Amino acid sequence: MKLGHNEIMITSMYFNNIKDFINLEMGVKRYRGNIERFHFNPIPLNEYSRKLFPNIETFHIYNENDEIFNDGKIFKKVIWYLVKDRYTYGNTIPPEVKSLKYNCFCNCDELKSINIPTTITKLGDGCFDRCSSLKSINIPSSVSKIGGGCFDECTSLTTMNIDNLQFISQERIFINEPVLVSIKIPHNLQIINGKNIEKKDINKFIIPSSITKLGNACFNRCYSLITINIPTYVRYYCFKKCTSLKSINIPSSIKSFGDGCFCECGCEKELKKNKRIPRNCFNK
Repeated sequence: MKLGHNEIMITSMYFNNIKDFINLEMGVKRYRGNIERFHFNPIPLNEYSRKLFPNIETFHIYNENDEIFNDGKIFKKVIWYLVKDRYTYGNTIPPEVKSLKYNCFCNCDELKSINIPTTITKLGDGCFDRCSSLKSINIPSSVSKIGGGCFDECTSLTTMNIDNLQFISQERIFINEPVLVSIKIPHNLQIINGKNIEKKDINKFIIPSSITKLGNACFNRCYSLITINIPTYVRYYCFKKCTSLKSINIPSSIKSFGDGCFCECGCEKELKKNKRIPRNCFNK
């Protein structure tokens, strides 16, 4: 079977360097012009290789040290590495950014509100730690990972807007799907989605079938949790120190256990008898 132009273009997206692209066109006559069909750069570019991709409209930045071009037809940039600090981009998060790294906005005293774009999928540990003037924030449904201490010491944070709110317990706010993630409730938080917070008994939270994964430390330190059913993926420290947990249903369909997911939970001793559960699930 011969590969057509579309198929070879898709295949060449996974080439490692510019030599692979050149060798393809030199070796197979009918694939000449493949590079010119790209409207984005599938690899990092330098001065030489940039000239070989004349029709780029979207410039992809794969690594922090990539050479960046603004010439030709380029009108948009996409960043694929974690943003290390806000000083590079200011307090307005550009839509090209996919993740906010560890302590990204930490100690940003002047930050009063922030709009997290729907391109963001991860908030790193301590991302907004000690943003003492932060009063409101929105969290889109695109976020599938929230690091520990993300909103610690946000003493002015009273309002949150959450696109996909699932449940509010005494300790945590549970959001999003298919990966369920949670936030430790900021001390002075009063309003979510325009309504006063109504905290509920965590044992009344039935995880819907639309949720297939539990995010990192999702139920961490939910001290009143007694029983729960879990989906097919459980990430690390998910039920750590859930000291009142008496029973947990381990479905036959489960595919992944995170490290320390049952560490110091109330039914740890009983769970250790289950040979299906890896020993690292009890690591501290």
